[in-house]
Amino acid sequence: MGKEIERKFLIKKLPDRLEEYPYHVMEQGYLNTAPVVRVRKEDGDYYLTYKGKGFIEREEYNLPLTEEAYLHLIHKADGKIIRKKRYLIPYEKYTIELDLFEEPFKPLIVAEVEFSSLEEANAFIPPEWFSEDVTGDYHYSNSYLSRS
Repeated sequence: MGKEIERKFLIKKLPDRLEEYPYHVMEQGYLNTAPVVRVRKEDGDYYLTYKGKGFIEREEYNLPLTEEAYLHLIHKADGKIIRKKRYLIPYEKYTIELDLFEEPFKPLIVAEVEFSSLEEANAFIPPEWFSEDVTGDYHYSNSYLSRS
């Protein structure tokens, strides 16, 4: 069992030297969106994820999958498959997860930051290259995007 506390932002511009940061190549599909049940390939790892209700704070469980199980389940996903490159950018004591979406969602770019508490999340001052805080806007959730 785990709890995810994160905020999500749009950005004004890409950070300098983006290509120098580590990244993951991701593909994911949604088997259900209420509650969220997702399968994800991240580089060479595969997961089944359950996410509870909420925006800034919600339950999250990750279970490892084999490649065979992932390939079986991804074909059962509803809606569009999401493909993105996730850059990991250090910022103060945090890691910004910067998602650059591929078609059909390109040029969408979203930044997420995870926190250890709600107080920490609410006190976070984003870098200047961030734009609007869209944490509470379901239009920017991956599960919504998969159905749009």
